[in-house]
Order: sequence, then C-alpha cells, then structure tokens
Amino acid sequence: MSDGVRSIAQMSARLAYAFMCLTLCWGVLTATGWVRNVTGRKALRGGHLALAVLTLSFGVVHALSFLFLSTGAFTLPMLTLPLMPGTMARHTIGIIGLELMLAIAITAGLHRFTSYRRWLWLHRTAYPAVALTALHSLLGAIANGNIAILWLGGITLLVPTVTLAVLRFLPVRTLERIGLVEEQVA
Repeated sequence: MSDGVRSIAQMSARLAYAFMCLTLCWGVLTATGWVRNVTGRKALRGGHLALAVLTLSFGVVHALSFLFLSTGAFTLPMLTLPLMPGTMARHTIGIIGLELMLAIAITAGLHRFTSYRRWLWLHRTAYPAVALTALHSLLGAIANGNIAILWLGGITLLVPTVTLAVLRFLPVRTLERIGLVEEQVA
C-alpha cells in the first residue's frame, strides 16, 4: 500500500514541479509581452491560468498523498502548518511554497476587489514561492536518493525559469543592450 502511495506522491511532485516552471515562464512571457504576436492577450492569460491550476492540483495531490501512507507518519496539521514540531526543514519549505502559491491563486481570483499595485505585489510573491518549492524538490531528491536521476530533469526545467525570472526584472536599457528587445524610436 505505501509503495503505491509513494509512487503517486513522487509522480504528482514531478508533475507539479514541471507545471510550476512552465507557469512561471509563461507568466513572464505574458507579462512582458514577449509572446504577444503568437495569440491574443486573453488566450495568453488563459494558458497561464491553466498551467497554474495544474501546478496547484498536482502540488495538493502530492501533499495530501502523505496522509495515506500506512506508517501514518503525517497528519493534516503537519501538512498544513509549516512549523509544527517534528516537521523536517524540507517539508516546511515545501508547505510554505505551496501555501504561498495557493494565496496567489486566491488573490488572483479577487484582483477586481483590490488595487492593481497590491495585487501585483502579492502576485510577485510567486517568485519566492517557486524558489522555495524548487529548494524543497532538491532537498527531497537528496533525501530520497534520487538526486542523480531526477535533478537532471529538474535543472533542465529550472534554468529557463530562472533565466526568464531574472530577465523579467532587468531594466529595459539592459535588455536593449544585449539585444533581447528592440530600441524604442521616439
């Protein structure tokens, strides 16, 4: 029984990680307008939303699957409260990352009821959330002895994610200088 539950936990974690990286990349490409010519703005945002929902779904399945381990090592409070006694650091990091993402999803649904600046500030907490969950993935792979096999795929997805996140916050002049955007003619 526990082997099947562990397999579900591992697969859902891997899928959540992949969709998390794709969500951040697609969000940056949408926010910056770098893929504006591909399709309309509404379709771009819809794609970002779909990836975010998949990320959260697989992340929640990953977390909740630990409730069904036959050893009974995890309780609901241990999976939802990050600083519970007996919770390992890697679990705490993952809980905080997932809960930040859930908060972002809730505020994204409520953006009509708050100012744009406040919504944007909250939405940008996705960057630390991605960093926390990537660290959780790395520590989990190390603890489970899967670092050699799994982290190659993790790094393959993380490198473009980090690159786009960094490019997102570079000044336009720097992006023009390195040739990523065209200079604006006045």
